Amino acid sequence: LETRHFATMAGLLRNGLRTAKLARQCSRLAISQQRGYSEMAFTLASPTDVYYSAANVKQVDVPSFSGSFGILPSHVPSLAVLKPGVVTVFEEDGTNKKFFVSSGSITINDDSSVQVLAEEAHPLDRLDAQAIREGVSKASQEVNSASSEVAKAEAQIALECYEQLQKAVEGN
Repeated sequence: LETRHFATMAGLLRNGLRTAKLARQCSRLAISQQRGYSEMAFTLASPTDVYYSAANVKQVDVPSFSGSFGILPSHVPSLAVLKPGVVTVFEEDGTNKKFFVSSGSITINDDSSVQVLAEEAHPLDRLDAQAIREGVSKASQEVNSASSEVAKAEAQIALECYEQLQKAVEGN
């Protein structure tokens, strides 16, 4: 009797899991049909600026610690951590805009909405290449002259960020 009861409970659990999976698939389909298959509501913001707020864009390329990747409408829901680098936004009209981000988070939701929330974000055309070169030089000197492990780690982080800024403005 106990074995039959266990088998019945296991069968109900399997059916329940299948039902839950089916419900998730149906809700994703309903949401994507509601927004339109080729639409993605994109937000890019930092504490001081909002560059996009639920804007409809074609694609977003982001740098993350798990590797750089592109986000299209109906992308699988994900969370990722931004690393210093360039976010490229491909707009509906075919143009693209590039932003340097220092760090932050990437959230991709079931409803094809995407949020990139950066500690700092700046359009590439606002960056000063000479100031960045000077920053690389100064940060390199600070790494070499650091008197403690903490100071060295802080200088190394600054150097890596400046190097990414330099790559961004030089187009590498």
